[in-house]
Amino acid sequence: MGDTTKDDGSSQSKAVRGEKRALFFRKWTRIDLARASAVGAVHLLCLLAPFNYKWEALRFGVILAIVTSLSITFSYHRNLTHKSFKLPKWLEYPFAYSALFALQGHPIDWVSTHRFHHQFTDSDRDPHSPIEGFWFSHVFWIFDTSYIREKCGGRDNVMDLKQQWFYRFLQNTIGLHILTFWILVYLWGGLPYLTWSVGVGGAIGYHATWLINSACHIWGSRAWNTKDTSRNIWWLGPFTMGESWHNNHHAFEASARHGLEWYQVDLTWYLIWFFQVLGLATDVKLPTDAQKRKMSLAR
Repeated sequence: MGDTTKDDGSSQSKAVRGEKRALFFRKWTRIDLARASAVGAVHLLCLLAPFNYKWEALRFGVILAIVTSLSITFSYHRNLTHKSFKLPKWLEYPFAYSALFALQGHPIDWVSTHRFHHQFTDSDRDPHSPIEGFWFSHVFWIFDTSYIREKCGGRDNVMDLKQQWFYRFLQNTIGLHILTFWILVYLWGGLPYLTWSVGVGGAIGYHATWLINSACHIWGSRAWNTKDTSRNIWWLGPFTMGESWHNNHHAFEASARHGLEWYQVDLTWYLIWFFQVLGLATDVKLPTDAQKRKMSLAR
């Protein structure tokens, strides 16, 4: 969702320059085909949902979309990628596991790619750079793992996760977990539950995440001098669990809170705050006043 080496300016750096990569007429790896199949299946099921409508199925799909999307932002993004807070392992692992069912890859893959994005933002080494077009940054980058490897290098930016048996286990067995889940959903509620949960819920989760990579680097407002194209899009806040305060995030990458003002809806932060009150989320990072003054556009 590539692999990394540190950008030390050496000859080993594999930045991609020149002509844009062909989107379709190229060699597709097994992983590319698997990802395209998953995305295609989700959208096909979404199209079938209106013909298999049941209120209970719709309700289940909405709940699943909220739970899995929150797991992505809470676990994959703010906990594992940026280490914005710490959790005991008995709580960290279940959240990471539930994020699998958002169909955005296993933690090692997701975290590695997002760390690349922050390391190489808006450059020709950014895994989903908006400089290669809206649709590339929105979705097409997902299906070209060779291109991401060429741009970013080896996947050594996630050694903290690779050293943990649980994340290696998810990396090696992700397909089994997802297939089992789909079968259980079908056995429980048939096509209505499958189309409205995996289909509609999955499509909503996909595009909410993808819009952060695409729209939030093209449209919206800027509050901070980040020297990149990151933007805040207020109306996407509730749908992205607070991730669309993207300029805020790029200004203060380690912050557990993205909606920095009281009126900036950030559902993920509310969940983090809840666990902090319970004493389960510790070392919760927030930007200091000095950091805000330094990054302010108004200074």
